[in-house]
Order: sequence, then C-alpha cells, then structure tokens
Amino acid sequence: MQLQVDRDDLLRRFLAYVRIETTSNEENQATPSSECQWQLARLLETELKELGLSDVLLDEHCYVYAHLPEAMPAGAARAGQIPAVGLIAHMDVSPAVSGKDVKPIVHRAYPGGPITLPGDASVVLTPEADPPLGDCVGLDIVTSDGTTLLGADDKAGIAVILSLLRFLKSHPEVPHGPLYVAFTPDEEVGRGVAKFNLERFAAEVAYTVDGKGIGEIEDETFCADTMEVIVHGVNVHPGYAKGKMVNAIKLLADFIAALPREHTSPETTDGRQSYVHPMAIKGNEERAEAKLLIRDFTMPGLAELEQLVERTARGVVDREPRARLETTVTHSYKNMKVVLDQRPEAAAFAEEAIRAAGLAVVRTPIRGGTDGARLSFMGLPTPNLSAGGYNFHGKREWLVVQHMEKAAEVCLRLVGLWAERGSRKGRLPPIA
Repeated sequence: MQLQVDRDDLLRRFLAYVRIETTSNEENQATPSSECQWQLARLLETELKELGLSDVLLDEHCYVYAHLPEAMPAGAARAGQIPAVGLIAHMDVSPAVSGKDVKPIVHRAYPGGPITLPGDASVVLTPEADPPLGDCVGLDIVTSDGTTLLGADDKAGIAVILSLLRFLKSHPEVPHGPLYVAFTPDEEVGRGVAKFNLERFAAEVAYTVDGKGIGEIEDETFCADTMEVIVHGVNVHPGYAKGKMVNAIKLLADFIAALPREHTSPETTDGRQSYVHPMAIKGNEERAEAKLLIRDFTMPGLAELEQLVERTARGVVDREPRARLETTVTHSYKNMKVVLDQRPEAAAFAEEAIRAAGLAVVRTPIRGGTDGARLSFMGLPTPNLSAGGYNFHGKREWLVVQHMEKAAEVCLRLVGLWAERGSRKGRLPPIA
C-alpha cells in the first residue's frame, strides 16, 4: 500500500491552523503564556475526537493529548509486544514577528525566480538569498502575505500528525503499535514541556515533528543557558551630573560592544560553532540590563563562554568604581545526544524511514532548542524530524506542501518500522 496522506486534507489543516493566532509571551510565566493558544488547542481537541481517538484530553495547562491503540493483524506474533511511540508538535509561534491575522498564500507550481509578497513589496523571496527555494520549481509554496510570519513552525508539524492519524484511522489494515500524540504550548519561549504530563504520554520513544526542510533527522542540540548582565549606575539630574552621574546605559553599551564577534556570534557562526547572543536590553541611567543566550555543544564549552562574558563585563564596569555589576545564569537545556545514544534505534529507524520515502538523509545538529531536548533528559528519547518549512520566525518564512506531505510519509514509515522491529525496553531514567 502507498503510505501517502491526503494532500488536500494536509494543506486544508495547515491553512486553518496558521490563521489562528498562537503567539507565546516570554514575559508571562503562566502556562500557557498567552490566552490565544487556547483557541487552537480546543480545535485540535475537537478534531482528535472526530477522528475517533481515545483518551483525548485538553488539560488545564493547554496541553493536548491523545492515544491511538495498537492495530496489528489478529494472531500476529508481535501483538502486544510493540513499544509505544509518540509524536509531538507545538502550537505556539515565535513572538519575534507578529503572528496575528496571518494571511497564507499558496503559490501553485512555483515557476522559479523571486516571490514578492503582496502585503509588503519589500519582502521578496529569491533563490539567490534562499538556495533551497531554487530546488522547488514546480512545487506548491505557501507564504504569508509579508506582513506576518507564516507559522510553519510548528503548525506544519501539527498538520502532519493530524493527517497521519486520519490515514491510520482510514486504513486499519496498516499495522502499527500504540501511538501517543501531544501538542504543546510555549515551545518558542523555552517552556514547551514545563507542565508536560509524562505519565499520560506513555510512549517509550518520541519524535518532535518540528524541523526545517525535508529528510532531516536531528538528534543533537546545543547546551544552552541564559545569562543576565545587570549594570548598576548612579543617576543624577543631567543638569547637575558632572562628576556625579554614572550612566548604566553607556556602561552596558560598552560591554555589548566589547564582546568578541568573530566566531562567537550567531551571525558569524554555523555548524558546531558556539555563540554568545545579546537578545534583549532594557533600563535607564540607574540600572541597565542585558539578556544573552549562551550556546555550545558541550557543557565545558558553555562554561568557558560564560566566563568570557563575565570577564568582559567586569573589564568594562570595573573601570568605574562607583558602578556595580550583577550577573546570573539560568540553565535551559543540555545536548540531547547524551540520552539518544542510549537508544540508538530511535535515530536509526528515522534514517531508514527517510530513505524508504525516497529521500536523502540530512543529519544536522540543532543550532537551537527543541522540546525533545528536555524530554530526552526526562527519560523520553525524542529526536526531531523535518516538517517542510523554511526561514522560521520571520516574514520570509515559507513552506513546501510536497515536503510537508513527505514528512507525513516518513512518520508513517517510522511508525511501521517500530511495529515491525522495535523492542520494548521501557523508559530511560531521568538525568538531572
């Protein structure tokens, strides 16, 4: 049987999901961080129930869970012996660019060349600036109108999972083991699994369908911390400030300017290179603060970068004896490869499924975070898979419908491999 979801159903779902605002809010510590995420959560709850899944739950924290029981031929030797597999996608979109009133546009049979987005003629997609676009001639491209992001991250993953479930419910002859699905809030602000119910989500291994492009399997992430640097100055009325004022804003600006850029900034690094990224500043003459993202693929490398930032800040602030420096580090996540190496079949089956779908396997380390990193350290090994989108978090975000369709095929083949050859081993112990 051809393992191919209904493309029209897949696209219909995606277009419906991106029109619903789900922007998360980094400043709000509640879960969910924004009330708008409830609308999509309730829609997904309804759609899962309409598909006939069991144990559908929208909990008090805006997490959506559902379970599709095992379907194996009567008398099959492996019946009851197949490990439960999970599929996960997140509902929220990045707060970096507006995700409100998204107007998706489907560019059928892309002819090549530039795509000018009608809502803002200055937003133009070109193969020169975005080489993967040049490989998509003849395929169906989806963009926003240029005034907002699109929301492929990660509503493409949600559409893939829902269409996969619809396929399995429509084809009971396709064997699969127990399948758990979950849709989470607040991934974009680093709290996607803060209230995740692992007891309800009874999978032994899972996959986030949250990656870019086509054919990717990601089983390695940065180790990540957030560092806050606060400069305390002395404020005096500027009319009488000579010899008295210590301007915290200027000292903070000097610190930012003193950070080394080559090989240590996201705009000058790629692959496995680490970085320090100032991502927010605020304050006044009395108190100014910067929030920095610190990223490296090893914990010793992460510690070395934090020491570099601390030395740089002190080198600036200590020149003014009346100023005071305060730094704090908040841990975000570790490299999930430490955990996934203990369950190597998770990535191996994903690679096999990608090849079986006629795709080349692309192995890349994640230069960012994923719910799977934290879930892995909670005992649930969770690599990340492609969902068909590109240029996440900005107005130039785009998606290929056929790539999203291939992502669904990869997931279907992956579920089949676990039913065919997976072995029940139980959860891994959590790692602090």
